[in-house]
Amino acid sequence: MATRKTAVRKTAAHAAARRAHTFCAVPRLPERPLSSRTEPARLELIRVNETKWANGTVLKYHFFRGPAKWTATEARKQMVRDAFARWKALGIGLEFNEVDTPAAADIRIGFEANDGHWSYVGREVRGIAVSRRTMNLDKADAYDIDTPLHEIGHTLGFPHEHQNPNAGIVWNEEAVYAALAEPPNSWSRDKTFDNIISKIKPDTVQGSSWDPDSVMHYPFEAGLIVEPVRYSAGLTPAGGLSPRDVEWVKTFYPPLTASDYTKLKAFESVRLRLEPSQQVNFIVEPEASREYTLQTFGDSDAVLVLFEDTGGEPRFLAGDDDSGVDRNASIKIRLFADRKYILRLRLYFQNRAGDLSVMMW
Repeated sequence: MATRKTAVRKTAAHAAARRAHTFCAVPRLPERPLSSRTEPARLELIRVNETKWANGTVLKYHFFRGPAKWTATEARKQMVRDAFARWKALGIGLEFNEVDTPAAADIRIGFEANDGHWSYVGREVRGIAVSRRTMNLDKADAYDIDTPLHEIGHTLGFPHEHQNPNAGIVWNEEAVYAALAEPPNSWSRDKTFDNIISKIKPDTVQGSSWDPDSVMHYPFEAGLIVEPVRYSAGLTPAGGLSPRDVEWVKTFYPPLTASDYTKLKAFESVRLRLEPSQQVNFIVEPEASREYTLQTFGDSDAVLVLFEDTGGEPRFLAGDDDSGVDRNASIKIRLFADRKYILRLRLYFQNRAGDLSVMMW
């Protein structure tokens, strides 16, 4: 009995500590415009996939060394490194490397106090200037590793789970506004609405179920949730990566082996049979140094990404996304005969199964 009471006290303490922490506020970028005539199934697949990285990408991260307000202790930085390592330990196809300069980084991390926790979502970081942060961890907050796990989850392309429209959460809205107006968050009503009360579009949700234990879910104190009734006394995720977190990150970023790669030769069209969100990977070893075109064919939505293999590490060269527009993804670039390249293609949507091919010429 003593052991059970101790466990209950620890759980309650963990919940109280999580509620006292600063919440995450995702920066909002304008949504990429798509035609209002886009059919719902196609729109859903585009929105779910458009923020995701090409599997096999090496994501490089950097801790700002200045200005001083963006710096942190070595212990804080190590917690972030450990969080990257936890995601990687799941066996996903992405890699994470720390780099010395912001110009070399995809993910640029600052620790500004009283600026909250936040991260841009997935490939949105590509559009952020190298002098700016793509992620902040608020050093005024005594957070644990779940906070950088959560922010890295955003960087991998995952939204807030408590805003999942399938959750069926009915809020005590005025209580939510009042709670988030208090320190440490001190949010405006608009900020609270955007990050808690509003539902994300069904088009952007992975799957049809709600995961209250997701690392992408906030904890909530008693009195904020009206329905489901069982959470009216409060909701605290179990902590760490949930089984569903693991399932979804492996869906988009499964482990890659040598057998996942085939050679793409000039003037040979390769017909593909892929399911939505699936990816195919090609090795490209040009026979001549000249300008090449690499392009998809077919009535489909897909993204092409080209890397140069630099000593075993892929370096991003170019990419093109044809989703939602009346054309095919195409990359025109000069390639060199003595170098090795990797072409990755992720399918979003196709009108007819098997109606997709890729060719280089």
